[in-house]
Amino acid sequence: MTNYERGDKPDIGRFVAFDHVRFIVGNAKQAAYWYCSNFGFEPFAYRGLETGSRKVACHAIKQDRIIFIFESALLPGNKELGDHLVQHGDGVKDVCFEVDDVDSILVHAKKAGAQVVQEVTTESDENGTIRYAVLRTVGLNFLDHCVGNQPDLEMENAAGWYEKMLQFHRFWSVDDSMIHTEYSALRSIVVTNWDETIKMPINEPATSGKKAVSQIQEYVDYYGGAGVQHIALNTSDIISSIEALRARGCEFLTIPNSYYDNLRERLKSSPITVKEDMDRLQKLHILVDFDDKGYLLQIFSKPCQDRPTLFIEIIQRHNHQGFGAGNFKALFESIEVEQNERGNLFYENVEEGGKRVSGWI
Repeated sequence: MTNYERGDKPDIGRFVAFDHVRFIVGNAKQAAYWYCSNFGFEPFAYRGLETGSRKVACHAIKQDRIIFIFESALLPGNKELGDHLVQHGDGVKDVCFEVDDVDSILVHAKKAGAQVVQEVTTESDENGTIRYAVLRTVGLNFLDHCVGNQPDLEMENAAGWYEKMLQFHRFWSVDDSMIHTEYSALRSIVVTNWDETIKMPINEPATSGKKAVSQIQEYVDYYGGAGVQHIALNTSDIISSIEALRARGCEFLTIPNSYYDNLRERLKSSPITVKEDMDRLQKLHILVDFDDKGYLLQIFSKPCQDRPTLFIEIIQRHNHQGFGAGNFKALFESIEVEQNERGNLFYENVEEGGKRVSGWI
């Protein structure tokens, strides 16, 4: 694991925080309702036929400082949205940042070689009349980080794009010697803005010598290329949040009891104390990662659509700015159980070095 020192302060406008995440989906109304019902969001804004939008419908939903926007085509022949759905299925199209000087950022990006498409849109008609009073409040507060997956050997190029175009810097990294199981492995680099309020982990699969298909490669295969693998939402009370989410019907990965036996032993020699009730964490399948200064709590949902692509992470931090590296092995093993149930853990034929030569078993 590597932590990088912050570089020189950028000479462009400041990146403040995540602003919103834009999804392209087959049915924006139903997708927005599903996230409201399952994850505790509420309707926030709408654009469609009733507001004069003749080609695209948008449903924006909000929970504290988290905004998701779902967009669907209203008429046949919408090439941008149609092509995205055929290639990727429902998924994230844009991760949007709040900035304090968009002009200087665009000027820099253009000079650095970025293809910039400027589009100003206004969401209208606040639609906050629907409430879910019979369900418990979830208590998710802000977007903690957003993880992108890349095909093998494309992670460095993607990280370099953020450094060159947006003047982000590297914050953290791991390689496949640290993050692996018997079956699969990954490499990861986290890039961030100067204030370190926006964190974008970038993953790629590591296949050499492995017996099966990593969750990263499974994502790339089913998404049809690079894209957002998961969105991490921060809460100040993860136990209450997960109890509320489970009551709403959210499904999460299962963690074996042996993980918590091992965790309790490791914590005995640690200088930090986990304040939360370990029995409740175990019952809810919440993971714990820690160092000498603090700890974090995290849990991962099952995929949010039929393709095994996008999922949601819920995270709570106690003086710990990592990404759960100590949990990656347990998480991978849990994901591999799910992959195996989908029939996606092993390819039919594998050459030396893990290169795939045919389809799924």
